[in-house]
Amino acid sequence: MKPTYKEFQNDEQVVGAVQELKTRGVHEDDIYVITHDDDRTKRVADNADANTVGAGEVGLDTYVKNIFRSKGDELRAQFQELGFTAPEAEQLEEKLDHGKVILVVKDTTASTTTL
Repeated sequence: MKPTYKEFQNDEQVVGAVQELKTRGVHEDDIYVITHDDDRTKRVADNADANTVGAGEVGLDTYVKNIFRSKGDELRAQFQELGFTAPEAEQLEEKLDHGKVILVVKDTTASTTTL
């Protein structure tokens, strides 16, 4: 299934959105937080009790390649591994360049389509 996303400027809004998704029945394993900064990503994900994109989501091959990639290439690869097309991944990575936080729901069942 195609993932959905929503962009946020404010970390606290992400926390509220994750809590809302969980009350609507979205499993926390399907909720990911991505920012341009690894420390911010971890902090927001921890506060929201959401996931970050790691080896389990992108596969070992991509995870190892990401070690040697630029940050932009790494983020685009993460978005593609979550199910976005290359042009979508490019667009999402550009949003991160502008300080946005991207909240991704990987499994878009009927109850989760409105993020």
